[in-house]
Amino acid sequence: MSHQDTYYRQNEAYAEFLAQWDAAFYSKYTDALRPRRAGGRCLDIGCGVGQVIGRLSADGIEAHGVEISEPNLARAVQVAPHARLYDGKKLPYPDAHFAAVGTLNVLEHVDEPEAFLAEMVRVAEPGATVVVSSPNFLRAFGPGYHPRMRGLSQKWRNFQALRARRRAIRTAPESVRFERMQPIVRVPFQPDDDATVATNPLEMAFFLERLGCTIDRVECTDRYVPAPLDWILNATPLRWMMFNAFVVARRDGTSPTTPA
Repeated sequence: MSHQDTYYRQNEAYAEFLAQWDAAFYSKYTDALRPRRAGGRCLDIGCGVGQVIGRLSADGIEAHGVEISEPNLARAVQVAPHARLYDGKKLPYPDAHFAAVGTLNVLEHVDEPEAFLAEMVRVAEPGATVVVSSPNFLRAFGPGYHPRMRGLSQKWRNFQALRARRRAIRTAPESVRFERMQPIVRVPFQPDDDATVATNPLEMAFFLERLGCTIDRVECTDRYVPAPLDWILNATPLRWMMFNAFVVARRDGTSPTTPA
């Protein structure tokens, strides 16, 4: 049985934890997920307790959501009519079905992140928006709440790891894979203790491009901040090494290819 099944499937405490988050926290992701095409459907993968799809549905958008957690889904269906359970692997939709597809703080928890991204792109129609937002576990600057982000020695190792990944993308792209991590088990639960993937913007953008997307923007801010601060944080290549990984792309007209 996968980590997703054993940890999330019946986890009522996790649903309660998610329910405490204000919907405003998700505003930047929610706005990025709004379809550019009038009348287009959107999909939030790992929709949690429904804050995002509830807001989009209230705005008249046909917003769909999938969840692996039954307690999460029980809350999500109360605010959005198109929420449904799925197995965490195969999305229950046909190819090219959505005008926007996104996932927020989910990629770091999945069993097969490369295949997960391929599924996202598969259900996105040509020209669709594809949004992937996750923590940057390879951050080399700024504070960190996870052991993989804290301490000067760890930040130096993260910097070296990003350099190595950039080199691999350039010289041996077929070898590139997300690094897997051992989840942390402790009480009380802390955010991303259960993360199993060292997500980072470099590899997220790489895989989306390889799957047939054009990258529109990569930012280290996953929520709205004052415009001057947002510009400072995202104006230089340092955005690849700080805080979060917020990647917005467009699905090209070609068929995606699942990474080997």
